[in-house]
Amino acid sequence: MIRVLVVEDDFRVAGVHVDFAGRVDGFTVAATARTAAQARAVLAAQPIDLVLLDTFLPDESGLDLLPGLTADAIMLTAACDAYTVRTAYARGAVNFLVKPFTAEQLAERLVAYRHYRSVLSGDRMLTQAEIDRCARLLHDGDHPAAPKGQSAVTVRLVRDALRRSPGPRTAAEIADDLGISRATAQRYLAALARDGAADMRLRYGVTGRPEHRYQWLGG
Repeated sequence: MIRVLVVEDDFRVAGVHVDFAGRVDGFTVAATARTAAQARAVLAAQPIDLVLLDTFLPDESGLDLLPGLTADAIMLTAACDAYTVRTAYARGAVNFLVKPFTAEQLAERLVAYRHYRSVLSGDRMLTQAEIDRCARLLHDGDHPAAPKGQSAVTVRLVRDALRRSPGPRTAAEIADDLGISRATAQRYLAALARDGAADMRLRYGVTGRPEHRYQWLGG
């Protein structure tokens, strides 16, 4: 279970963030803090894996809190100027979400973070491919739920079908599994490949014609 600390000076907004995060599988909100000083006290007293951090705190900026954190941090803030965003990433934030946002937008980033942590579990050595995959995973939830012209439901169906597959699949195989047309499956699989969530390779069959095969990379 990923233990979360919500740092937000407005108790009503903090309650919303607690509610949003608490709905996501694999996460539990361990504590809340309304100031930077309270956040430091919580971090010193108990294990925290992820901080959901506001910029505007009554005692100091959340940006100043970032470098000393003993946990990862996702910024949840109304500040969206270039300096704030650049400084947040430079000081260690792993993601940035501008208020106001929906429960789904936060959930997508939390799920992406969970996948990222799963790859980085333990102390084993990683290959360059695995490190590159971690970078993609961390921001897998930053994209809209469905590109323009695509159905969010179909995106999730195709994504889940590919995620469950033990090996590479063709558009025809995914189409048969889901009861959709091959052209539709091909279009959605190609979008996943463009976003870096799937690997697409060509295989030449007995007819000599190339066949696109897709494998899930998103975690």
